[in-house]
Amino acid sequence: MSTYLEIPIPPSSDHLWRYTPWKRVHPSAVNTIPESQPLAISGCDLQDSELPDSNEIARSFIHSMAKCRELTLKDDDLVIDIKASGHVAVGELKIIANGHNTLVINLMGEASWAGLRVMGEVSPGSSLSISLINELSSDSRVLRVEDWIVGRDANLEFSTLSAGAEYCKCDIRVELFEKGSECYGSVAIHGTGKRHDDHHFEVTHASGHTTSGLVIHAACDDNSRSISTGLLKINADCDGSNAGQIFRNLLLSEKSRAESIPELEVLSDDVKAAHGAASAPVSAEQLHYLMSRGLSESSAEALIVEGFLMDAFKDIRNKKVVAAMRTALLLHLDCLVS
Repeated sequence: MSTYLEIPIPPSSDHLWRYTPWKRVHPSAVNTIPESQPLAISGCDLQDSELPDSNEIARSFIHSMAKCRELTLKDDDLVIDIKASGHVAVGELKIIANGHNTLVINLMGEASWAGLRVMGEVSPGSSLSISLINELSSDSRVLRVEDWIVGRDANLEFSTLSAGAEYCKCDIRVELFEKGSECYGSVAIHGTGKRHDDHHFEVTHASGHTTSGLVIHAACDDNSRSISTGLLKINADCDGSNAGQIFRNLLLSEKSRAESIPELEVLSDDVKAAHGAASAPVSAEQLHYLMSRGLSESSAEALIVEGFLMDAFKDIRNKKVVAAMRTALLLHLDCLVS
C-alpha cells in the first residue's frame, strides 16, 4: 500500500479530477503534509479505531493526518456536530449501522480547510438514513470522501445539503454487496458568490436484485459553479438490478455554470438502468406570479430555490432527515435574503 507522498498526482485526464484538479484541493503544496488538528465531533459516543490507508490520493491524504474514531449505531436516532477549527482540520470516521438508524451530521466551523473521510457499513437487514449539512464558513474549503458497503436486504439513504464553504470536493462511493441491498442518494446544492461544488458519486451493483437511485439538484447564482458526476456500475452476473440517476440544474444568473455528467456501465443483460440531466434558468412566469402577490424579487427567487432544492429529497423516506434539511435550507435562504 502506497503512502500519500508516494502516490502520483492525478492528471486532468482522470475523470475524478477533470474539473477540480488535486492542486486546487490540497491546502498547501501538493508534496507536503501540513500540520493539522482533529475535527471536533460531539453528540455521540465514539471509540478509537483504525482505517486502512488507500491508493486513492484524497483518502490517503486525509489518512496521513487524521485519527480514526468509530461510531456504532443500533436503532439510534442521532444528531451530531462536526466542527472544523484552525487552518487545517481533518478526521476519519468509521460507521457501523445495525438495526434501523437515523444520523444527521452538521458540518460547521471556521477552518480554512477541512477534510473528512468516512468508511461505513450497513449490516444485513439493517437500514441507515444519513444526512450531512454543510454549514462551513463561506471562505472555507472542504474535501469529503466516503466509502459504503450495503449488506444483504439492507438499505442506505444518504442526503446532502451543500450550502457552506467556498470550495467543495466530494467523492462518495457505495457498493451494493449482496442480494436485496438498496441505496438512494439525494443532494441539494446552492451556489452563491464564487462557490465551487464538485460532487462525484459511484454506485456499484456487485450482486443481482439490488436497487439504487441518485438525484442531484443544483441552484447556481452569481459566479458559482456546480459539477455533478455520477457513475452507476452494474457488474456481470447481476441480473435483476435496477439503477437510475437524474441531475437537474437551475441557473439563476448569466455567469453561473453547471455541468452534469451521468454515466452508466452495464455488464449484465436483464437489468433496468436509466439516467438524465437537464438545466434551465429561473422561470420569469413564476417570478412574476409571486411578485404580483406582494413578494420582493429576492424573496420570490428564494421561494423558487427552496422548492427546487427540497424537491431533491422527495423520495427520502425518513421524515426527520427531510425536516432537518428543510430547516437548514430555510435558515440559509433567510440569511441571504436579509
